[in-house]
Amino acid sequence: MNQVLLDKIESEQFRKTPADFSVGDTVRVHTKVVEGDKERIQIFSGVVIGKRGHGLNETFTVRRISYGEGVERVFPIHSPRVEKVEVERHGAVRRAKLTYLRQRLGKAATLVKEKETHAAKTGNSQGA
Repeated sequence: MNQVLLDKIESEQFRKTPADFSVGDTVRVHTKVVEGDKERIQIFSGVVIGKRGHGLNETFTVRRISYGEGVERVFPIHSPRVEKVEVERHGAVRRAKLTYLRQRLGKAATLVKEKETHAAKTGNSQGA
């Protein structure tokens, strides 16, 4: 098929407002769940441990600890089932994939340093 035609078809499927988050951020993903004829919103919150793909095939993986067990879910960014992605906390990481969190237990499995903002840096130096 012609690539221009494919790009045009894909462009209609893209999310209108791009999700602004990165690896290491703690997010709340609001997903639509259909049960019979009813539809409701379910929230999955955790740390983004990876992003992959591009275009319509772009996905991100969110990990959380639930009842002492690690749970990971992969979400397509442009899926109509993903209602919205809220960033609870921005994380400062130096890796593209945080797979090392899988070996950690307890609170250490969710610990990612919080990203310092410029205002926080200048505010701390003046008070010292």
